[in-house]
Amino acid sequence: MKTDTQRQARSITQQILQELAAGRKNQPLTIAVGVSNRHVHLSRKEMDMLFGYGSSLTRMKALKQPGQFAAQETVTLRGPKGELQRVRVLGPLRNVTQVEISVADGFVLGIGAPVRMSGELQGSPGITLVGPHGEVAIPEGVIVAWRHLHISPEEAARHGLTDGAEIAVETQGPRAGVLRHVKVRVSAEALAEIHLDQEEANALGLRNGDRVQIKSNGPKVA
Repeated sequence: MKTDTQRQARSITQQILQELAAGRKNQPLTIAVGVSNRHVHLSRKEMDMLFGYGSSLTRMKALKQPGQFAAQETVTLRGPKGELQRVRVLGPLRNVTQVEISVADGFVLGIGAPVRMSGELQGSPGITLVGPHGEVAIPEGVIVAWRHLHISPEEAARHGLTDGAEIAVETQGPRAGVLRHVKVRVSAEALAEIHLDQEEANALGLRNGDRVQIKSNGPKVA
């Protein structure tokens, strides 16, 4: 039989565990930042035209998201007004070629790229890509990436986040501020990371690996 001392010890232990669980629940969620510079995702078709038939990307550096990497290969982006050289290709290859630039890059190229989520390319402007084995003009596919959070289903569920929702995040430091309309992207093998482009990161004094705090989450945006 349990003694009064044992019952009291068990009660205290349960209370401590409950307090610890409540403390973890109330702790603000902080997420690491990944800063994206301009880059290109190539399809098999464009890869063949730019780098030679049957060519493959050469892995240079792994990115945080599983299976993603920066390749040694680069291309030149040529627009109506100007061009940008040595733009990094990211792997692996995709079904459709996509070019992600900043707003300032658009001024250089003479392209008014819309702010879009990855893959939302319909109606976006095209561009000419130049590689060592040739060049190709794509009719659409140039966007400014919408800031977003990558997160796994398990972690999203723990924090009440749903795919497609928008959240706000707060930054610290001399250029502290709040970023709103950060879209949530839930995928099976994702590692928690908020992706910002170089302009957004510079405006808030952020670098790769810095952490920001999630302030709120809102309804799914259609």
